Amino acid sequence: MTPDTATTGAGAPVKGAPVVDKATNRLAARGLGLRYGSRTIVDGLDLDLPGNAVTAIVGPNACGKSTLLRGLTRLLDPAAGTVTLDGSDIHRMPARALARRMGLLPQQPVTPEAVTVEALVRLGRFPHQRMLTPWSKADQAAVDEALERTGMTGLRDQQVDRLSGGQRQRAWIALALAQDTDLLLLDEPTTFLDLRHQLDVLDLVADLHAEAGRTVVMVLHDLGQAARYADHLVVLQDGRLAAAGAPGEILTAELVERVFQVPCQVVPDPETGTPLVVPKARSRRAAARD
Repeated sequence: MTPDTATTGAGAPVKGAPVVDKATNRLAARGLGLRYGSRTIVDGLDLDLPGNAVTAIVGPNACGKSTLLRGLTRLLDPAAGTVTLDGSDIHRMPARALARRMGLLPQQPVTPEAVTVEALVRLGRFPHQRMLTPWSKADQAAVDEALERTGMTGLRDQQVDRLSGGQRQRAWIALALAQDTDLLLLDEPTTFLDLRHQLDVLDLVADLHAEAGRTVVMVLHDLGQAARYADHLVVLQDGRLAAAGAPGEILTAELVERVFQVPCQVVPDPETGTPLVVPKARSRRAAARD
């Protein structure tokens, strides 16, 4: 990669895109254990997430994907092990300092009643505020840029609860962008969206990485979309790491059948050449189970 190019999740170079030092924005977990009460969800996980990349976390339902994201963002205290950002334990970092490094879009965020798009996005500036410090030109510029990047400028005065699902998701992503962090974590950003709006959100993620140099970690369900948009894939199974690496290297039929219990073929996507999972016909899946 040359100094004036970056790549999208599909591997296409983007000229003029900023290149961020790959030694920054690196999340890592060592011996990570995460629990809800007495129930262990993630157990003894060792994980390295690359900086300057788009990472997708995938796996079956209830395998610990969202729990892992909560653990990586300090929303859930570890029962064991550590999480580090560029080598520093995130649980020893001041909350405001961490919020300046890491932005999070949770799964199904709750929108405050009757709030406008701009008012919602302005909440992203909270980590940069100080008591008795007035709203600054820099704050407003960050909000305006976030609205522009997400295509929400024309809807800034609309109430969020009156928007379509795709527009609401873009408004929440704009909030995360206004936080002005180089690391963005998204928990199932395409859930409940139709195909067009799923692709809109994922295209936006690709643009944020390629044009703004952001490191992105997102939980996805669709393996084809994960392979198309991510540089790095993390596959979880029962709270443990089943595989991690470039989609083209790790996403195999054997892996899909072992983790998801679905016999399939993995073929090149005719549009991008990235791995595409094609489940076997029902009769062949039944035969495989027998």
